Amino acid sequence: MSAKRMRYVDVTTRDGHQSLWATRMTNAMILPIAEQMDRIGFDWINLEGGAVFDVCVRFLHEDPWERMRLVAERVTATPIDIMTRGQSLFTFRFFADDVVELTIRRIRANGMRRITVYDALNDTRNLELSVRVGKEEGLHVAAALVYTLSPVHTDEYYQRIARELVALGADTVMIKDPSGLLLPDRVRTLVPALKAVIGDVPLELHSHSLSGMAEPCYLEAAQLGVDILHTASDPLAGGASLPSTEYCARHLAKEGIESRLDRDGLATMTDYFTGVAHRYGFPLAVPNRFDPDLYRHQVPGGMISNLRVDLKRMNLEDRAEEILAEAEQVRIDLGYPILVSPFAQFVIAQAMLNVLGDERYGTIPDEVAKYVRGHYGRLAGEVDPNVADRVFATGPSEPFGGRAGELIPPALPELRRERGPFDSDDDLLLAAFYSDQELTGLREARRRGAPVYPSATDPLAQLIEGLRSGPAGQSISLERPGLRLSVVR
Repeated sequence: MSAKRMRYVDVTTRDGHQSLWATRMTNAMILPIAEQMDRIGFDWINLEGGAVFDVCVRFLHEDPWERMRLVAERVTATPIDIMTRGQSLFTFRFFADDVVELTIRRIRANGMRRITVYDALNDTRNLELSVRVGKEEGLHVAAALVYTLSPVHTDEYYQRIARELVALGADTVMIKDPSGLLLPDRVRTLVPALKAVIGDVPLELHSHSLSGMAEPCYLEAAQLGVDILHTASDPLAGGASLPSTEYCARHLAKEGIESRLDRDGLATMTDYFTGVAHRYGFPLAVPNRFDPDLYRHQVPGGMISNLRVDLKRMNLEDRAEEILAEAEQVRIDLGYPILVSPFAQFVIAQAMLNVLGDERYGTIPDEVAKYVRGHYGRLAGEVDPNVADRVFATGPSEPFGGRAGELIPPALPELRRERGPFDSDDDLLLAAFYSDQELTGLREARRRGAPVYPSATDPLAQLIEGLRSGPAGQSISLERPGLRLSVVR
């Protein structure tokens, strides 16, 4: 029998820095290594999705569509992947069908060859449009079911979701574990259950290392038939990020599960991104210890750190543990929503209002009310009757039972009338996602002209550029047999 080959999705330039570097990786950090990443043997490279697209616009003032094009120019052998949140795409809002359809078509037009789609409620109706248009465009479509722990999220529940994803036409089915809640014991039941219903459709695993358990889960899942693992380069692996590519490839090879990854290329990536971390002051990944509390409140690590910062700003940092405990109860009250964007934010917001307000559920944000009314999709569990009564007392007496996109009228004709004309459909979509004020920084950066990006790593050029842009009086000397170099500024 021939050895099994594990396939890999590299998430370094998407989820790696989103999890560890506050999503602050720029084009200048990605492009020098892109051509070498293309030769390593990854099956896909995950480039954008979720916060990356959003942070490009709001904080980095880089056009996320241009990032796709720039990387596609350099990465020609390895298909590039973009992740979207179904009907909400890259932000927390739900969008009209015409916006969703055009977005998928522009992803393909800008050189991408795969999309990964998921819905935070596992309502597959919210993925129908993305999957259909992706298939029309010739994209490889990976459709994810989002993993969590609750009395209603059983293996049978996930089998039903997997069947629906296959029926939609997904090329692969993915287990997405955003909070790192999987344990090896659950892997031993969940993976065979899913393999039993998806047939020949490959199964992917994407799990964060928040609990410190993702690595043993990956090794276990590989033995049970998972076909594709999502991993990151060592400097951006572990902790709140995903397992290390090098770690998985090394240990699976000992079990007879090979890969086509070039070990020297992986080492080059490690050196390069370690240098980026040192050069720009980013932290290197630190392994997490097992945290039993995570399995109760299930709040992702990035959200916990943001919560603590917000509470410190309000001089309320001593209430953090109380709010996390309340978030656990709010999640139960709301029928066990999965704590992934945007519902993680909704649950935390409600928990803060319950703890800091005069009465639990005395104030219910509009987003939470829309969730209870079914405007975002089908709920996994029953909402607490007292909470439901408060919500339905101020609106329709019955929840909405249709597909979420049906509630939103077409948006593009009005956008063209009110904010056009646009130079491209990419700019039209940016206007659909963001206000003119939110696009100010990006537009100013465009007016300054496009920077020139290197096409390959060149340590000597980086060194000279660092000396050139630094303070006067710097010097560096390098001696090797037959070479003596001295540079003084």
